[in-house]
Amino acid sequence: MEVLTTAEMEHADRLAIAGGTPGFALMLRAGQAVAQAAMELAEQGPILVVAGRGNNGGDGFVAATELVARGRAVSIILLCDRDTLQGDAALAARGWKGPVLPCNAMAVGAPALIIDALFGAGLNRPVKGDPHHIIEAINASGAPVLSVDLPSGINGTTGAVMGVAVHATETVTFFRCKPAHLLLPGRIHCGRVRVADIGIDAGVLDEVRPRTFENIPTLWRGSFPVPRIDGHKYARGHAVLVSGDMAATGAARLAARGALRAGAGLVTLASPRDALAINASALTAVMIRAIDTRAEFADLLADMRLNACVIGPGAGVGERTRDFVLAALSAQRRLVLDADALISFAKVPDRLFEAIKAFAYPQVILTPHQGEFQRIFSDMSNKNPLHSKLEQTRAAAERSGAIVLLKGPDTVVASPDGRAAISANAPPWLATAGAGDVLAGMIAGFLAQGAPAFEAACMGTWMHGEAGSEAGPGLIAEDLPEVLPAVFRRLYDEFGIDY
Repeated sequence: MEVLTTAEMEHADRLAIAGGTPGFALMLRAGQAVAQAAMELAEQGPILVVAGRGNNGGDGFVAATELVARGRAVSIILLCDRDTLQGDAALAARGWKGPVLPCNAMAVGAPALIIDALFGAGLNRPVKGDPHHIIEAINASGAPVLSVDLPSGINGTTGAVMGVAVHATETVTFFRCKPAHLLLPGRIHCGRVRVADIGIDAGVLDEVRPRTFENIPTLWRGSFPVPRIDGHKYARGHAVLVSGDMAATGAARLAARGALRAGAGLVTLASPRDALAINASALTAVMIRAIDTRAEFADLLADMRLNACVIGPGAGVGERTRDFVLAALSAQRRLVLDADALISFAKVPDRLFEAIKAFAYPQVILTPHQGEFQRIFSDMSNKNPLHSKLEQTRAAAERSGAIVLLKGPDTVVASPDGRAAISANAPPWLATAGAGDVLAGMIAGFLAQGAPAFEAACMGTWMHGEAGSEAGPGLIAEDLPEVLPAVFRRLYDEFGIDY
């Protein structure tokens, strides 16, 4: 589940070498893993390896040598003069007994498979000249492409396209994924990703100390709330959702349903009086309380059993919403702030951040999409547009003192302590009106049951993605809470929990 930046991966390599594994041994295993993937991807026909001057190219030479040994016809295009190769890459090239073609886009042709070993994960400048033309020729060839470590042209840490990038059918990476395997647009270019074991002991992670993870159940297994046989609804927490006025009640109801399905023992909708009848006619298991003012809301939260709160979905932008947020913060409630709650503080973000930082530890989760993020963190998000989504979210968490969940197909969850998780399981049909409201409610449901804020945000995001896949194409937001029981059953099976 650990995700390593290019610098962290280099550190892991150095530690493995210092521990007694020669660098060339790592390259041999990497090249053999690439060769095996190539055999599976193209069972017959000629294979072209396009190699660069670094260790990525060395992996390509090893793969080519291995494939020839397995009876395949292989040719190599080399980006540089063979005599200029150094270190392990030069050693790998000496093992290749076939011809080496000059760097010429016309030589790409249309083989049965292209192995892209031009650039590794460390690329940090725009691709120009011959490499640019080679990458364009690879993409235009129509052949399946197997990329080594990352598709050439993708920055390994940010996932950005550096001018042009290979569109791979499959990517073989080593030891652990990089952020670019999960962040867009890098993930789109990678195709299917397989992680090969090349002999680096997982113990090196104790020294590397990665702070980024893929958001999968292993990450939060220890915090996942499971109802006890001797439990009761009050032991599973009580979530409060704030409704908007009579013209904007649906979003809060979606969030309330999400909180209930996620496992909160009780859920109450705090409704303006003018919307009371509308909300009451559409709700059953969710309770309703008439709330119009900050004083009434504070009085409701005086009951300590109401331990988690969602403000934002359909709440309206303005002073009333700001007052409700500040009341919830003053009451020290576990809190999810979404949509209108965030925009209500867009002109005075420090007022929100200072109130959040009054907590002894992070209990507040901000769940913006990209547009909301740019408004609430406007001074920060516009400084460097080249910063990755991961870097932006982590910086926002530090700035605000809250857990920040930046939504999208590559949702990032970041904590003020530096931890971050990237999700890669959201299907495209999850981008529909109201889906984010359900997510906010689901997270509140986990908060109500006692899950720590970072873990609650991660598990809510992952289960939201799984629910989208369970519902399938054509889903609408109302479908998401209703398919959560199936997601829970699969997760219980994975965790070995009886039900």
